[in-house]
Amino acid sequence: MYSFIKKGLFSLDAEQAHNVTLKTLGMIGKTPAKYLLQTALRCPQGTPKTCMGIRFKNPIGLAAGADKNGDAIDGFGALGFGFIEVGTVTPLAQDGNPKPRQFRLLEAEGIINRNGFNNRGVDYLVENVKKANYDGVIGINIGKNSTTSVENGKGDYIYCLNKVYNHAGYITINISSPNSPGLRQLQYGEALDDLLQGIKLRQKALADYYNKYVPIVVKIAPDQTEAELVQIADTLRRHEMDGVIATNTTLSRDSVQGIANAEQQGGLSGKPLQHLSTQIITRLHQELKGEVPIIGSGGIDSVASAEQKITAGAELLQLYSGLIYHGPHLVKSLVEGIK
Repeated sequence: MYSFIKKGLFSLDAEQAHNVTLKTLGMIGKTPAKYLLQTALRCPQGTPKTCMGIRFKNPIGLAAGADKNGDAIDGFGALGFGFIEVGTVTPLAQDGNPKPRQFRLLEAEGIINRNGFNNRGVDYLVENVKKANYDGVIGINIGKNSTTSVENGKGDYIYCLNKVYNHAGYITINISSPNSPGLRQLQYGEALDDLLQGIKLRQKALADYYNKYVPIVVKIAPDQTEAELVQIADTLRRHEMDGVIATNTTLSRDSVQGIANAEQQGGLSGKPLQHLSTQIITRLHQELKGEVPIIGSGGIDSVASAEQKITAGAELLQLYSGLIYHGPHLVKSLVEGIK
């Protein structure tokens, strides 16, 4: 059935297709059709996994970017995910970059996007999270507004952290999108130290206030030198971060040269990212030695590719582009196959 649906969706612009899918799943999630979808997919519960002190009903999650505003949490939940990460969300609503800004690389099963954190603002997302009936873990991915300078970016992260803390299973600090000018500067040196120090201090205050500890993870880029990756790993460990997501999209085009749309600006995701993200996970795991859990993301399109990331050191997995190319059956296969 998905091959028929995919044909219709792929006849549309990539962002139009995304919006149609999101609207459909949003509607399904608000009606009894949600249970019909669950029955039709026959997706099992999977094998529970405890990570960051949280019990996940299975280790397969939806990556951020698919549901930026939390409009379709229950619909995505019906597909069988053990956890769903919504966002990236910013303090204020913003339109993002000019359209068109999403492009399929059909031959490579890849996607390039230069969305630029388009979202309806943190307050809108929080209301949707509060209304959701999803029985899995909800992660909330936060960023800074494009009008906020990199130097003042910490204030945006703290603002969002205050807003989402009491409503999230875990919180992701996105400092690795290639589509927000200067954002990746926050991954390095004193800028990263200053940001994470402020985040951890605020986390402690919020944990005391709400009497609960919500883990905070950092999402990093795959485009790192060896020295940069070692430095990031050391910083994550020193600040006792609860986890790291490896990885965001890549600026590299080495694996897609000559393919239609490969020249488009933005971050590349999907199968072309698969090997690179696994390499980053392997190197991170060597540095972190299990002290900071790794969530593997990037190019997962089969049980085999998922197992490669687990072997490399990932404890949880996330997908998004693979869902676009392979449909809900991929979620079922992963939930069944990953123990």
